Amino acid sequence: MRRKALDKLLSMVGGLLTIVLVVAGSLLLWGYNFANSQVHSQLSAQKIYFPAKDSPSLQNPLIKPYLTPYAGQQLLNGRQAEVWADHYIAVHLQEIGGGKTYAQVSAASLADPSNKALASQAQTLFQGETLRGTLLTAYAFWMFGQIAEWSAIAMFIGALLMLVLTIVGWSQYKKRDPEHIVI
Repeated sequence: MRRKALDKLLSMVGGLLTIVLVVAGSLLLWGYNFANSQVHSQLSAQKIYFPAKDSPSLQNPLIKPYLTPYAGQQLLNGRQAEVWADHYIAVHLQEIGGGKTYAQVSAASLADPSNKALASQAQTLFQGETLRGTLLTAYAFWMFGQIAEWSAIAMFIGALLMLVLTIVGWSQYKKRDPEHIVI
């Protein structure tokens, strides 16, 4: 194969890869923006606020180290949703259920239908677990957005590298002797 033909082929492939990487990076950036805006708008509509720094809620040693950095702030992103779900709701659910899950308390409530306190406890645990699950889903969706952002950056860096290599390849193609053969 002639070297000039090889340089042309590799430069064309490099140009195509540059375009593919730019398109992929753009789609990933769109995904990042979509995920972040959806999570933000859904969480902001809930109007959940972290307790103030001097709040009695933050005196619990299982809660304080996790919620203190967000004290007084509105819950607006996935990282905050994870903290709220795992270190605020989960702690309260443990206290309400005495360490038992909704499924365990619900089964006990069904076995003793006359026990109104147990039925109320099961309902509270159900609502808490539902909210916790929703917040953790928001966290997961937000995390997908973060991964998309970093992937988009990697794609744009790869596209830039391919563009430089393609320009070098085209310059080599133009300089190359048409009769030079590569073995």
